[in-house]
Amino acid sequence: MLKLFEVTGFKNFENTIHLDFSDIRDYKFNNSCIANGLLSKLIIYGKNSAGKSNLGLALFDIVSHLTTNNVTPGLYDYYLNVNNKTGYAEFHYVFTFDSGEVDYRYRKNDKQTLVYESVAINGKRLFTYDYEDKRGDLAGLETLTTTLNLTFRGTDSILKYAIANSALSENHPLYQMQRFVSHMLWFRSLDENRYIGYKSNSKDYTDFIFEGDMVKELESFLHKAGIQENLIAKKDVDGTKRLYFDTKTPLPFFKVASSGTKALYTFFYWSKTAADVSLMFIDEFDAFYHYELAETLVELLEHQPGFQAVLTSHNTNLLSNRIMRPDCYFILTGDGLTSFANATDRELREGHNLEKLYMSGEFNG
Repeated sequence: MLKLFEVTGFKNFENTIHLDFSDIRDYKFNNSCIANGLLSKLIIYGKNSAGKSNLGLALFDIVSHLTTNNVTPGLYDYYLNVNNKTGYAEFHYVFTFDSGEVDYRYRKNDKQTLVYESVAINGKRLFTYDYEDKRGDLAGLETLTTTLNLTFRGTDSILKYAIANSALSENHPLYQMQRFVSHMLWFRSLDENRYIGYKSNSKDYTDFIFEGDMVKELESFLHKAGIQENLIAKKDVDGTKRLYFDTKTPLPFFKVASSGTKALYTFFYWSKTAADVSLMFIDEFDAFYHYELAETLVELLEHQPGFQAVLTSHNTNLLSNRIMRPDCYFILTGDGLTSFANATDRELREGHNLEKLYMSGEFNG
């Protein structure tokens, strides 16, 4: 699981932003938001342009150089913060697994090219490398595996090369980290299929629905969301099978469905095709949802074990200790990212009205 993430100098983050998944309190309610002593499900709030979307992009930058999974073009334009004086953005991840902890730090320039990389396992430095000076300390890596040719050239990640070409055990922390990163998924809950990670393409986005009883499952899912139309799959005159609303005159789903219904389809698609996701970041997850539906989806995610989920939202109706807990709600401002539990001197209890406190400015410092 991801224990810590930090980013500096990326997009609108001039200063360091910290997201510490290990910073939990001893609340006695909604413990399904916690797994293995780490935050498992959380929601980030903030004003428009505070950087909620960019935080997700920062968190998923690692996907671009450690995997071959999809990164939708254009999402990483204007990479460095405009006030960046170092010439690079720095990213810091700490992953923790049963077999150990991996501390990974790297820097990229405005061309999104690696300029520095360092890795430590269980507090012991594995390697550091400066890609601009073409020098570093690779002694730990050489000790770990003698099968690697470390005559390194170019700007490809040494870490990626080492993981791909080492005969390490399957439960080695580096392999576990690579699997975790390979199964991270970022997507927007909008009527577009833009995503980062998990798979190299999503050509099955409109076709997976025709497998097995998936049409009926989607229909049932939409009914629970308050959309009562039935669905049907039928072949058009060109021989292509397409999804329709089962009305007197069948209506093509993707042409007439509302933005909210399309967003639900996207959520359903990923819930069915990313069953072994490690970390899911849904940007503006409830942009088109009624507040009751948004609450239903949060509770659905909250009770799905096995992965971490980060949501961004403006929906203050979700700010309730009935749904989550104060250490799982975060507010992003120009000064940083802070959990509600840390954003006030008040001792927050289960009976507190978090929405009312938020609207009154309690968590604005």
